[in-house]
Amino acid sequence: MFDTSQDILNIAKTVAVIGLSVITFIFVYYLVRIIRELFKMVEEMRERINKVDELIQSVKEKVEHSTSYLLLISEGIKKVVEIAKDYSGTSKKKKK
Repeated sequence: MFDTSQDILNIAKTVAVIGLSVITFIFVYYLVRIIRELFKMVEEMRERINKVDELIQSVKEKVEHSTSYLLLISEGIKKVVEIAKDYSGTSKKKKK
């Protein structure tokens, strides 16, 4: 089977190359899996950031709408206070 030491060296080289190929394949396989998981995490983070951005936009819109209503409400309260002052002033004059 082995005629010379060159045959043994060739078999050793073959086994080493096959072993190196298997190790390289396993390394590349796990590297691809890690990169795939990273892409999934990045995509999930993008979705979460988009949800937070939508929430912030919603709160911002609600605050903007509520401030416009607050202006109307404050004007209404001012009118009610003026009417109450006028009413209390006229009722005191009638009692005297």
